[in-house]
Amino acid sequence: MNESFKKLLKQKNLCPVCHAKKLMASTKIHVNGADRFSNGVALTPPMGWASWNLFRHNINENIIKEIAAAMKAAHLDELGYQYINVDDCWMSSVRDENGRLQGDLATFPSGIKALVEAVNSYGFKMGIYTSNGTLTCEDLPSSLYHERVDAETFAEWGVEYFKYDFCHNEPIPTLAPEIEKVLIAKKGETEFITLLAEEAELRGDAEIFEDERLTLTGKYISGLSNASGTAIFYDIEIPEEGEYTLTLGIRKAVRKDKYCEIIVNGKDTYSFRIPGSKGFTREGRNQTQVYFRKGKNSLLIHNPIGSRMDSAARQYQNMGKELMRATKKVAEETGKPEKPICFSICEWGWNKPWKWGSTAGNLWRTTPDIRPEWASVIGIYEATVRLYEYAGPGNWNDPDMLEVGNGKLTENENIAHFSLWCMLAAPLILGNDIRSFIKEDGSVDYNNKVLKIISNQKAISINQDKLGMQCRRIKTNGITDVLVKPLENREVAVCLLNKGNSSKDVSFSIKELTELMYVELPKADRYTVYDIWENTTFVAGNEISANLNGHSVKLYKIRAMG
Repeated sequence: MNESFKKLLKQKNLCPVCHAKKLMASTKIHVNGADRFSNGVALTPPMGWASWNLFRHNINENIIKEIAAAMKAAHLDELGYQYINVDDCWMSSVRDENGRLQGDLATFPSGIKALVEAVNSYGFKMGIYTSNGTLTCEDLPSSLYHERVDAETFAEWGVEYFKYDFCHNEPIPTLAPEIEKVLIAKKGETEFITLLAEEAELRGDAEIFEDERLTLTGKYISGLSNASGTAIFYDIEIPEEGEYTLTLGIRKAVRKDKYCEIIVNGKDTYSFRIPGSKGFTREGRNQTQVYFRKGKNSLLIHNPIGSRMDSAARQYQNMGKELMRATKKVAEETGKPEKPICFSICEWGWNKPWKWGSTAGNLWRTTPDIRPEWASVIGIYEATVRLYEYAGPGNWNDPDMLEVGNGKLTENENIAHFSLWCMLAAPLILGNDIRSFIKEDGSVDYNNKVLKIISNQKAISINQDKLGMQCRRIKTNGITDVLVKPLENREVAVCLLNKGNSSKDVSFSIKELTELMYVELPKADRYTVYDIWENTTFVAGNEISANLNGHSVKLYKIRAMG
């Protein structure tokens, strides 16, 4: 820290060391994305339909329109199902002449914007998909390194849901470049400020080394890799506010990709991804345009990526920011109300997205893909039920799309599957053929067993409860579980689950529920208990028990009487 800056801090009765720590803390919040992602949507778990579980790659614009028409005819919109999401394989294998994604020229010939408008005309919101990698899971163009243009494209099309997969992912390097100098010039002019390596204040593992082949002092900063070191330049005097060209002068020494971020004045972050060097010279340079204020400015240089988890978090955080930026930009340019994009992180749970997902998007996958099999449903439930502390309004654990009505799941298994997702406060994204609900004469088949399950309003109300609390498992013997989900108005939902193949007796004490710190159910002599799937109500004093068939549940909503 230079003497003039120390003097300024002293005049303001500020401790120089404390100020440096404060700057580091503020940039860490920004860099690590500790601010909760909030775009005003998904305040309750999103509900809708998605194409992948049923159709996979065999989709086209007519199928999507037919699904929208069937959902409208079955009145699913009135129950809260609002998104119609197109998964992988909607895009052409080539971007257009402007480098933008475009619909498959044969299966989506009208274009995605026209499809969005068609879906909107039925009263639904349109969702779309790409991957956080160089290609999608089906090897089609994806969004890594195209985040800004793709986010703007989606926003311009009017898309309101975006699923971002993890196939063909390229992790951000943990190695950082070795910094010789930083050059700053007014855009369009020659350099007028040179910041040398030895002028930086170094923290952590960062330190100065020498290489006589470098043209200035021969000194460079090393030790910025793996989130372990930081270099800070203070008191950079800028004559006028505006955009400047920043050139990072680096020492080319390692034939591996490198990465670093520069944070200007503790808030604006600029990223550098630098390919491994095969050049003949020792010195290299990388440039970007940055924004400086008039007067004194600061630069912080580091690589915050210390693991694959850091890399995944940062990539999803970047896309989340681009989506919010894009929807705001489109609204300003068109004069129309902003259409926020619900951001679905599909990282498969590999890098514990529940630990950082709320800083990046609205929901995050907790596991690999679901299958229409009881073992898959239960395995995903087991992985997700323990993550209750991470879920809440605007940010949800996502145990993947519903398989209700798919495969060979029995009626009991379908009911259990839907009930568990309601208790988990999970997104209710259908994956079955909605068209099967409509008879040949165009009327709705209200006797359809799958339709009855997904349209159970009492079950849906548990999922959509505004408290936004995920259930907790309060009792288990490995085969049977008791789940508790606090609800509004001092009510509570209780689910009894039998995971085994044979029938089992399961019971719980209402008195024990009232003693749980996170449950607001009042103590009373009697309670009204509503059986969600039997559509019956009874009065209970304390103990409730049920005999459950294999692969089945009992789902109750309880409130105190008097």
